[in-house]
Amino acid sequence: MSLFALIVALLLEQLSPLSSRKYGYDWLTRYANFFQHHFNAGEYSHGRVAWLLAVLPLLIGVMVVYGWLHHLHPLLSWVFNVLVLYFSLGFRPFAQHFTAIQQALRSSQLKEARELLSKWRGRAMFELNADEIARVTTEQALIAALRHLFGVIVWFFLFSLLGLGGAAGALLYRLGLGLRTHKADEFNDEELGEGKYNGYARKMFYLLEWLPIRLTAATFAIVGNFEDTAYCWRSQAASWPDGETGILLASGAGALGVRLGLPIQQDGALLDRPELGVGGNKADVASMQSTIGLVWRSLVVWLVILFMLTLVSLLG
Repeated sequence: MSLFALIVALLLEQLSPLSSRKYGYDWLTRYANFFQHHFNAGEYSHGRVAWLLAVLPLLIGVMVVYGWLHHLHPLLSWVFNVLVLYFSLGFRPFAQHFTAIQQALRSSQLKEARELLSKWRGRAMFELNADEIARVTTEQALIAALRHLFGVIVWFFLFSLLGLGGAAGALLYRLGLGLRTHKADEFNDEELGEGKYNGYARKMFYLLEWLPIRLTAATFAIVGNFEDTAYCWRSQAASWPDGETGILLASGAGALGVRLGLPIQQDGALLDRPELGVGGNKADVASMQSTIGLVWRSLVVWLVILFMLTLVSLLG
């Protein structure tokens, strides 16, 4: 039933236009801002209290609702799982950004591609050339696939296996992402500072993301170039400022056979970023199409594995 709920939620997300779902994302931003406004006094302990108050009541509430609906009728709890998954996934809007940038580059509309990427990342990207836009867009797509697709799936099934209702797991990961309040990139040392209000939220999201990152990177190795993926993961991931994100990006670069990272112009200065990947292939419009293929092949592998696990549990 959990697998069927996931498939239905994925189909709903693909069929639903973005305009009808934007308010589903706005509430989380407002929710995080509420706790930021009322609890942020610049201390780590305040951030811990805010995170627990923001997450635990909702998490317990969802588990109670799921159990109550399941008691009334299993179909009702299944529908509840589908709805929570539907509002937790959210990969399609990011895929639309990615496709729009790809089309702009294919049409040599560099200015439009820069504007689209700037809007997606939330910071000015007007100094990048076409190759740099393709490279940064590929990195953004890999991160979006993890945080708005694979991460949600992992926690949905973990909670389902524990009998707690998959909806609670999906919500937990989504809340962890929203409360992390990551407004800058991983090269901003101030944003990564420990011992401040957001420190606890970052710590908890690190724990929530630990398993999904490694499962996603391992899947990239299966559906992409296995040897290059394993090499990049082992030898390059730690060179990225955020080592966890480095695992994902290095594995993606190895699986695609392209170079990611590398210095880019940002805010009027050269941002020095380590090189990820092997070989001399640069990220371009063609490799961007391969990125979409990598994500969908990975999703198919996950669905097949989950189907086999579901079948085994039913036969057992």
